[in-house]
Amino acid sequence: MPLPSFKEQFAALIAAPSVSCTQAHWDQPNRAVIELLSSWLGDLGFTCETQEVAPGKFNLLASYGSGPGGLVLAGHSDTVPFDTALWQTDPLKLTEVDGRWVGLGSCDMKGFFALVIEAVQPLLILATCDEESSMSGARALAQAGRPLGRAAVIGEPTGLRPIRLHKGIMMERIDILGQSGHSSNPNLGHSALEAMQDVMQELRGLRAQWQREYNNPQFSVPQPTLNFGCIHGGDNPNRICGQCSLEFDLRPLPGMQPEALRAAIRLKLQPLAEQHQVKIDYAPLFPSVPPFEQSADSELVRVAERLTGHSATAVAFATEAPYLQQLGCETIVLGPGDIDCAHQPGEYLDTARLQPTVDLLRQLIDHYCLKTQDPVSPRGENA
Repeated sequence: MPLPSFKEQFAALIAAPSVSCTQAHWDQPNRAVIELLSSWLGDLGFTCETQEVAPGKFNLLASYGSGPGGLVLAGHSDTVPFDTALWQTDPLKLTEVDGRWVGLGSCDMKGFFALVIEAVQPLLILATCDEESSMSGARALAQAGRPLGRAAVIGEPTGLRPIRLHKGIMMERIDILGQSGHSSNPNLGHSALEAMQDVMQELRGLRAQWQREYNNPQFSVPQPTLNFGCIHGGDNPNRICGQCSLEFDLRPLPGMQPEALRAAIRLKLQPLAEQHQVKIDYAPLFPSVPPFEQSADSELVRVAERLTGHSATAVAFATEAPYLQQLGCETIVLGPGDIDCAHQPGEYLDTARLQPTVDLLRQLIDHYCLKTQDPVSPRGENA
Protein backbone atom coordinates (compact mmCIF):
# COMPACT_ATOMS: atom_id res chain seq x y z
CA MET A 1 0.00 0.00 0.00
CA PRO A 2 1.55 3.35 -1.02
CA LEU A 3 2.49 5.87 1.63
CA PRO A 4 -0.11 8.66 2.01
CA SER A 5 0.84 11.99 0.49
CA PHE A 6 2.48 14.64 2.65
CA LYS A 7 -0.78 16.57 3.05
CA GLU A 8 -2.71 13.37 3.80
CA GLN A 9 -0.22 12.52 6.55
CA PHE A 10 -0.48 16.03 7.97
CA ALA A 11 -4.28 15.80 7.99
CA ALA A 12 -4.29 12.32 9.56
CA LEU A 13 -2.08 13.50 12.43
CA ILE A 14 -4.36 16.47 13.10
CA ALA A 15 -7.42 14.17 13.03
CA ALA A 16 -5.97 11.80 15.66
CA PRO A 17 -6.93 13.25 19.08
CA SER A 18 -4.06 13.26 21.60
CA VAL A 19 -4.87 15.87 24.25
CA SER A 20 -2.62 15.88 27.29
CA CYS A 21 -4.06 17.61 30.34
CA THR A 22 -3.93 17.61 34.12
CA GLN A 23 -7.74 17.33 34.12
CA ALA A 24 -8.75 13.66 33.75
CA HIS A 25 -11.87 14.37 31.67
CA TRP A 26 -9.70 16.02 28.99
CA ASP A 27 -6.67 13.72 29.03
CA GLN A 28 -6.45 11.27 26.12
CA PRO A 29 -4.16 8.47 24.90
CA ASN A 30 -1.70 9.28 22.13
CA ARG A 31 -1.72 5.73 20.77
CA ALA A 32 -3.42 6.70 17.48
CA VAL A 33 -0.70 9.23 16.61
CA ILE A 34 2.09 6.80 17.49
CA GLU A 35 0.49 4.03 15.41
CA LEU A 36 0.22 6.30 12.36
CA LEU A 37 3.87 7.35 12.63
CA SER A 38 5.01 3.76 13.23
CA SER A 39 3.12 2.54 10.18
CA TRP A 40 4.48 5.21 7.83
CA LEU A 41 8.04 5.07 9.11
CA GLY A 42 8.01 1.29 9.10
CA ASP A 43 7.04 1.35 5.43
CA LEU A 44 10.06 3.61 4.81
CA GLY A 45 12.38 1.03 6.38
CA PHE A 46 12.73 2.55 9.84
CA THR A 47 13.06 0.35 12.90
CA CYS A 48 10.26 1.50 15.20
CA GLU A 49 10.31 1.01 18.97
CA THR A 50 7.54 2.12 21.32
CA GLN A 51 7.90 2.78 25.02
CA GLU A 52 4.74 2.69 27.16
CA VAL A 53 5.15 5.48 29.70
CA ALA A 54 1.69 5.10 31.27
CA PRO A 55 -1.52 3.32 30.21
CA GLY A 56 -2.34 4.63 26.72
CA LYS A 57 0.71 6.93 26.65
CA PHE A 58 3.60 6.03 24.36
CA ASN A 59 6.93 7.30 23.12
CA LEU A 60 8.14 6.31 19.65
CA LEU A 61 11.76 6.00 18.60
CA ALA A 62 12.20 5.30 14.90
CA SER A 63 15.74 4.77 13.63
CA TYR A 64 17.24 4.33 10.18
CA GLY A 65 20.86 3.40 9.76
CA SER A 66 23.41 2.69 12.46
CA GLY A 67 26.80 3.71 13.71
CA PRO A 68 28.18 6.55 15.81
CA GLY A 69 26.78 10.04 15.72
CA GLY A 70 23.60 10.66 13.81
CA LEU A 71 20.78 13.14 14.14
CA VAL A 72 17.61 13.04 16.25
CA LEU A 73 14.52 14.90 15.03
CA ALA A 74 12.30 15.13 18.09
CA GLY A 75 8.89 16.36 19.03
CA HIS A 76 5.84 15.69 21.15
CA SER A 77 2.75 13.92 19.87
CA ASP A 78 0.24 15.51 22.27
CA THR A 79 -1.74 18.74 22.13
CA VAL A 80 -3.39 21.03 24.64
CA PRO A 81 -7.19 20.95 25.19
CA PHE A 82 -9.41 22.95 22.84
CA ASP A 83 -12.75 24.76 22.86
CA THR A 84 -14.57 23.88 19.63
CA ALA A 85 -16.94 26.84 19.98
CA LEU A 86 -14.03 29.29 19.71
CA TRP A 87 -12.64 27.78 16.51
CA GLN A 88 -13.86 28.97 13.12
CA THR A 89 -12.94 25.58 11.65
CA ASP A 90 -13.03 22.02 12.95
CA PRO A 91 -9.93 21.78 15.18
CA LEU A 92 -9.47 18.09 14.31
CA LYS A 93 -9.68 18.62 10.56
CA LEU A 94 -6.90 20.13 8.48
CA THR A 95 -8.33 23.21 6.75
CA GLU A 96 -6.52 25.54 4.36
CA VAL A 97 -7.38 29.20 4.92
CA ASP A 98 -5.53 32.09 3.25
CA GLY A 99 -2.25 30.25 2.82
CA ARG A 100 -2.38 28.63 6.25
CA TRP A 101 -2.94 25.04 7.32
CA VAL A 102 -5.28 25.35 10.30
CA GLY A 103 -5.81 22.59 12.85
CA LEU A 104 -5.02 21.58 16.42
CA GLY A 105 -1.35 20.56 16.50
CA SER A 106 -0.50 22.01 13.09
CA CYS A 107 1.96 24.42 14.69
CA ASP A 108 2.55 22.86 18.14
CA MET A 109 3.60 20.37 16.89
CA LYS A 110 2.22 17.21 15.27
CA GLY A 111 2.60 18.76 11.83
CA PHE A 112 6.37 18.69 12.30
CA PHE A 113 6.35 14.89 11.98
CA ALA A 114 4.78 15.03 8.52
CA LEU A 115 7.52 17.47 7.50
CA VAL A 116 10.15 15.12 8.92
CA ILE A 117 8.82 12.15 6.95
CA GLU A 118 8.87 14.29 3.83
CA ALA A 119 12.57 14.98 4.43
CA VAL A 120 13.91 11.73 5.87
CA GLN A 121 17.15 9.98 5.14
CA PRO A 122 19.07 7.88 7.76
CA LEU A 123 18.36 9.30 11.21
CA LEU A 124 16.33 8.85 14.40
CA ILE A 125 12.84 10.24 14.88
CA LEU A 126 11.51 10.64 18.40
CA ALA A 127 7.84 11.24 19.22
CA THR A 128 7.05 11.63 22.92
CA CYS A 129 3.87 11.74 24.98
CA ASP A 130 2.54 14.27 27.50
CA GLU A 131 4.89 17.17 26.78
CA GLU A 132 1.97 19.56 27.30
CA SER A 133 1.48 18.43 30.90
CA SER A 134 4.00 16.27 32.79
CA MET A 135 6.76 15.73 30.18
CA SER A 136 6.63 12.13 31.40
CA GLY A 137 7.63 10.81 27.98
CA ALA A 138 10.91 12.71 27.87
CA ARG A 139 11.59 11.94 31.55
CA ALA A 140 11.08 8.22 30.92
CA LEU A 141 13.43 8.36 27.94
CA ALA A 142 16.12 10.11 29.99
CA GLN A 143 15.69 7.65 32.86
CA ALA A 144 16.09 4.72 30.47
CA GLY A 145 19.49 6.18 29.59
CA ARG A 146 19.64 4.91 26.03
CA PRO A 147 22.15 6.89 23.93
CA LEU A 148 20.60 8.57 20.88
CA GLY A 149 22.45 10.64 18.26
CA ARG A 150 25.14 13.24 18.76
CA ALA A 151 22.73 16.03 17.81
CA ALA A 152 19.01 16.57 18.40
CA VAL A 153 16.60 19.08 16.86
CA ILE A 154 13.25 19.63 18.59
CA GLY A 155 10.71 20.95 16.10
CA GLU A 156 8.76 23.29 18.37
CA PRO A 157 7.48 26.44 16.61
CA THR A 158 10.35 28.93 16.41
CA GLY A 159 9.78 30.50 12.99
CA LEU A 160 12.74 28.42 11.69
CA ARG A 161 15.13 30.33 13.94
CA PRO A 162 17.46 28.25 16.13
CA ILE A 163 16.93 28.41 19.90
CA ARG A 164 19.69 27.43 22.33
CA LEU A 165 18.27 28.78 25.61
CA HIS A 166 14.93 28.61 27.40
CA LYS A 167 13.38 29.00 30.83
CA GLY A 168 12.38 26.20 33.14
CA ILE A 169 8.82 25.38 34.11
CA MET A 170 7.13 24.44 37.37
CA MET A 171 3.50 23.25 37.34
CA GLU A 172 2.02 23.54 40.84
CA ARG A 173 -1.27 22.90 42.67
CA ILE A 174 -2.78 24.36 45.82
CA ASP A 175 -5.75 22.64 47.48
CA ILE A 176 -7.77 24.35 50.18
CA LEU A 177 -10.18 22.41 52.38
CA GLY A 178 -12.59 24.61 54.30
CA GLN A 179 -16.00 23.94 55.84
CA SER A 180 -19.20 24.07 53.81
CA GLY A 181 -22.42 25.41 55.27
CA HIS A 182 -25.60 27.33 54.48
CA SER A 183 -24.82 30.62 52.80
CA SER A 184 -27.40 32.48 54.90
CA ASN A 185 -25.05 32.36 57.90
CA PRO A 186 -21.28 32.82 57.25
CA ASN A 187 -20.53 31.53 60.75
CA LEU A 188 -21.61 28.04 59.70
CA GLY A 189 -18.51 27.44 57.58
CA HIS A 190 -15.06 28.53 56.42
CA SER A 191 -14.91 29.53 52.77
CA ALA A 192 -12.17 27.86 50.77
CA LEU A 193 -12.93 30.24 47.90
CA GLU A 194 -12.29 33.36 49.98
CA ALA A 195 -9.09 31.82 51.32
CA MET A 196 -7.99 31.10 47.76
CA GLN A 197 -8.61 34.72 46.84
CA ASP A 198 -6.04 35.75 49.46
CA VAL A 199 -3.67 33.00 48.31
CA MET A 200 -3.76 34.37 44.77
CA GLN A 201 -3.10 37.87 46.10
CA GLU A 202 0.01 36.61 47.91
CA LEU A 203 1.20 34.79 44.78
CA ARG A 204 0.76 37.96 42.76
CA GLY A 205 2.91 39.75 45.33
CA LEU A 206 5.64 37.11 45.04
CA ARG A 207 5.46 37.33 41.25
CA ALA A 208 6.02 41.09 41.41
CA GLN A 209 8.92 40.61 43.85
CA TRP A 210 10.64 38.00 41.68
CA GLN A 211 10.20 40.12 38.58
CA ARG A 212 11.96 42.99 40.36
CA GLU A 213 14.81 40.74 41.50
CA TYR A 214 15.48 38.66 38.36
CA ASN A 215 16.04 39.82 34.79
CA ASN A 216 17.77 38.22 31.81
CA PRO A 217 17.80 40.38 28.66
CA GLN A 218 18.51 37.35 26.43
CA PHE A 219 14.80 36.49 26.70
CA SER A 220 12.02 38.41 24.95
CA VAL A 221 10.18 38.10 28.28
CA PRO A 222 13.17 38.91 30.51
CA GLN A 223 11.49 38.24 33.87
CA PRO A 224 10.18 35.03 35.44
CA THR A 225 6.43 34.58 34.98
CA LEU A 226 3.65 33.05 37.07
CA ASN A 227 0.36 32.14 35.37
CA PHE A 228 -2.91 31.18 37.08
CA GLY A 229 -4.01 28.38 34.76
CA CYS A 230 -7.20 26.93 36.23
CA ILE A 231 -9.28 27.11 39.39
CA HIS A 232 -12.07 24.85 40.66
CA GLY A 233 -14.20 25.31 43.76
CA GLY A 234 -17.65 25.06 45.28
CA ASP A 235 -20.81 23.55 43.87
CA ASN A 236 -23.74 25.93 44.41
CA PRO A 237 -24.37 29.63 45.06
CA ASN A 238 -26.21 28.96 48.34
CA ARG A 239 -23.45 26.89 49.95
CA ILE A 240 -20.29 28.16 51.58
CA CYS A 241 -17.45 26.83 49.42
CA GLY A 242 -15.83 23.93 51.22
CA GLN A 243 -13.11 23.07 48.73
CA CYS A 244 -11.08 25.01 46.16
CA SER A 245 -8.04 24.12 44.06
CA LEU A 246 -5.72 26.24 41.94
CA GLU A 247 -3.20 25.11 39.32
CA PHE A 248 -0.52 27.53 38.15
CA ASP A 249 2.77 27.52 36.34
CA LEU A 250 5.96 29.33 37.22
CA ARG A 251 8.73 29.83 34.66
CA PRO A 252 12.06 30.50 36.35
CA LEU A 253 15.11 31.99 34.72
CA PRO A 254 18.44 30.17 34.80
CA GLY A 255 19.83 30.59 38.31
CA MET A 256 16.46 30.46 40.08
CA GLN A 257 16.13 27.32 42.22
CA PRO A 258 12.68 25.64 42.26
CA GLU A 259 12.88 24.53 45.90
CA ALA A 260 13.73 28.05 47.03
CA LEU A 261 10.72 29.38 45.14
CA ARG A 262 8.46 26.74 46.70
CA ALA A 263 9.77 27.56 50.17
CA ALA A 264 8.86 31.22 49.64
CA ILE A 265 5.34 30.23 48.60
CA ARG A 266 4.88 27.98 51.65
CA LEU A 267 5.84 30.83 53.96
CA LYS A 268 2.97 32.87 52.54
CA LEU A 269 0.43 30.02 52.81
CA GLN A 270 0.82 29.12 56.47
CA PRO A 271 -0.54 32.40 57.94
CA LEU A 272 -3.49 32.31 55.52
CA ALA A 273 -4.47 28.81 56.66
CA GLU A 274 -4.59 30.05 60.26
CA GLN A 275 -6.41 33.25 59.37
CA HIS A 276 -9.18 31.50 57.42
CA GLN A 277 -9.25 28.33 59.56
CA VAL A 278 -8.76 26.10 56.55
CA LYS A 279 -6.31 23.38 55.53
CA ILE A 280 -3.95 24.28 52.67
CA ASP A 281 -2.00 21.61 50.78
CA TYR A 282 0.64 22.68 48.28
CA ALA A 283 2.65 20.38 46.00
CA PRO A 284 4.06 20.27 42.45
CA LEU A 285 1.87 18.58 39.86
CA PHE A 286 5.01 17.23 38.20
CA PRO A 287 8.75 17.46 38.78
CA SER A 288 10.04 20.81 37.56
CA VAL A 289 11.63 21.10 34.11
CA PRO A 290 15.09 22.69 34.34
CA PRO A 291 16.12 25.66 32.24
CA PHE A 292 17.95 24.75 29.03
CA GLU A 293 21.14 26.14 27.53
CA GLN A 294 23.25 24.79 24.66
CA SER A 295 26.71 26.28 24.24
CA ALA A 296 26.88 29.00 21.61
CA ASP A 297 30.06 27.41 20.25
CA SER A 298 28.67 23.90 19.86
CA GLU A 299 28.70 22.29 16.42
CA LEU A 300 24.91 22.01 16.20
CA VAL A 301 24.34 25.68 17.03
CA ARG A 302 26.90 26.78 14.44
CA VAL A 303 25.47 24.45 11.77
CA ALA A 304 21.92 25.66 12.45
CA GLU A 305 23.00 29.30 12.33
CA ARG A 306 24.78 28.73 9.01
CA LEU A 307 21.84 26.92 7.44
CA THR A 308 19.15 29.31 8.66
CA GLY A 309 21.07 32.59 8.47
CA HIS A 310 19.92 33.48 11.98
CA SER A 311 21.82 33.68 15.25
CA ALA A 312 20.61 31.32 17.97
CA THR A 313 18.51 33.05 20.61
CA ALA A 314 16.32 32.35 23.66
CA VAL A 315 12.59 31.71 24.20
CA ALA A 316 10.35 31.89 27.25
CA PHE A 317 8.56 28.57 26.72
CA ALA A 318 9.96 25.24 27.96
CA THR A 319 10.69 22.11 25.91
CA GLU A 320 12.05 18.59 26.31
CA ALA A 321 15.56 19.78 25.39
CA PRO A 322 17.14 19.28 28.86
CA TYR A 323 16.23 15.57 28.79
CA LEU A 324 17.83 15.02 25.37
CA GLN A 325 20.94 16.80 26.66
CA GLN A 326 21.02 14.30 29.52
CA LEU A 327 21.33 11.56 26.89
CA GLY A 328 24.44 13.17 25.43
CA CYS A 329 22.88 15.05 22.51
CA GLU A 330 23.85 18.55 21.51
CA THR A 331 20.35 20.01 21.32
CA ILE A 332 18.55 22.96 19.79
CA VAL A 333 14.91 23.92 19.31
CA LEU A 334 14.10 24.69 15.67
CA GLY A 335 10.81 24.32 13.85
CA PRO A 336 8.24 26.02 11.63
CA GLY A 337 5.28 27.90 12.99
CA ASP A 338 4.82 30.73 15.44
CA ILE A 339 4.49 30.07 19.19
CA ASP A 340 2.10 33.04 19.41
CA CYS A 341 -0.61 31.01 17.64
CA ALA A 342 -0.11 27.86 19.71
CA HIS A 343 -2.53 26.84 22.50
CA GLN A 344 -5.39 28.87 21.07
CA PRO A 345 -8.29 28.54 18.61
CA GLY A 346 -7.33 28.67 14.95
CA GLU A 347 -3.82 27.27 15.42
CA TYR A 348 -2.12 27.18 12.01
CA LEU A 349 1.06 26.65 10.05
CA ASP A 350 1.79 28.92 7.08
CA THR A 351 2.05 26.85 3.91
CA ALA A 352 4.99 29.06 2.87
CA ARG A 353 6.97 27.43 5.70
CA LEU A 354 6.47 23.85 4.49
CA GLN A 355 9.11 23.52 1.77
CA PRO A 356 11.76 25.63 3.60
CA THR A 357 11.37 23.30 6.58
CA VAL A 358 11.78 20.19 4.47
CA ASP A 359 14.85 21.73 2.79
CA LEU A 360 16.38 22.64 6.14
CA LEU A 361 15.79 19.17 7.58
CA ARG A 362 17.39 17.58 4.54
CA GLN A 363 20.45 19.79 4.98
CA LEU A 364 20.73 18.82 8.64
CA ILE A 365 20.34 15.15 7.76
CA ASP A 366 22.98 15.49 5.06
CA HIS A 367 25.43 17.04 7.55
CA TYR A 368 24.91 14.57 10.38
CA CYS A 369 24.00 11.33 8.62
CA LEU A 370 25.65 11.28 5.21
CA LYS A 371 28.88 13.28 5.36
CA THR A 372 31.89 11.93 7.21
CA GLN A 373 33.31 15.41 7.77
CA ASP A 374 31.89 18.86 7.13
CA PRO A 375 33.95 21.62 8.71
CA VAL A 376 31.87 24.37 10.26
CA SER A 377 32.89 27.95 9.69
CA PRO A 378 33.98 29.93 12.75
CA ARG A 379 31.28 32.07 14.32
CA GLY A 380 30.77 35.29 12.42
CA GLU A 381 32.00 33.92 9.05
CA ASN A 382 29.82 32.97 6.13
CA ALA A 383 29.98 29.36 4.94
